Amino acid sequence: MAALGWLTPRRRSATARSVLAGEAAAEAARKTSLQLEREREEEAAETVPAEPEFPVVGDVRAAAFFDLDNTVMQGAAIFHFGRGLYKRKFFQRRELARFAWAQVWFRLAGVEDPAHMQEARDSALSIVKGHRVSELMSIGEEIYDEYMADRIWPGTRALAQAHLDAGQKVWLVTAAPVETATIIARRLGLTGALGTVAESVDGVYTGQLVGELLHGPAKAEAVRALAAAEGLDLARCAAYSDSHNDIPMLSLVGHPYAINPDTKLRRHARNLEWRLRDYRTGRKAAKIGIPAAAGLGAVAGGTAAAVALHRRRR
Repeated sequence: MAALGWLTPRRRSATARSVLAGEAAAEAARKTSLQLEREREEEAAETVPAEPEFPVVGDVRAAAFFDLDNTVMQGAAIFHFGRGLYKRKFFQRRELARFAWAQVWFRLAGVEDPAHMQEARDSALSIVKGHRVSELMSIGEEIYDEYMADRIWPGTRALAQAHLDAGQKVWLVTAAPVETATIIARRLGLTGALGTVAESVDGVYTGQLVGELLHGPAKAEAVRALAAAEGLDLARCAAYSDSHNDIPMLSLVGHPYAINPDTKLRRHARNLEWRLRDYRTGRKAAKIGIPAAAGLGAVAGGTAAAVALHRRRR
């Protein structure tokens, strides 16, 4: 039987081979573990966004400033407000046609025309002159439900909510009356609003403005003043707008966004590598700024009214 001993491994050799097998397995496991770890790191690097997380949670020296018209809401707040006042017989059909034409222009061009803004301002001031501020605030609540609530852009609303969730304040900045802007801000759960201030004495509108419309450079000055009062660092703040008229405000902050931008703002934003978001749908909407979801019927109706008015004048 001794001659067959070579078929039966000796205990010492078996032990050595076991040790060798164990060491080889351990080394292979270590190498595999390192390889898997590298692969996970590479996958994580690919999924991490190129830009840092924003807004920064807990950064109380940062805030967000949102333009209203065509940024947060489809169309212009002042024109929706005018529709509501007309419904309540604050003025006659002729003034309504003026409001309608300005709104049609705004929706077709997707930009704020200074002449139309001036006309809207003068019309609004003449309409509210002699009325109590409390009366217009109460009516404004109703008008929001009737004409504005379903015109809020969900995408922009989500951006504002992200800042609120991060513990930051969020302000509307608009040429609309501050009372109207405040109602919208409150309904959306925002911090507050910067808007055009109409003069009032003993709670009654005089028909005059305090300064001028909060438009263009005036918005930038309002944001600058509020930031100083609130102790904000503008380099850590964000601003959102659709209009090239708001480039002064957008340029103030460290995080400017072009939302549903007009042609001039889109070009400017691309040149400066600002972030862009466009929540309009449809090829035509992307080109000329008509919110497709709003429906072309309203635009057609307003256009027909404007054409009829033009023919009567002729």
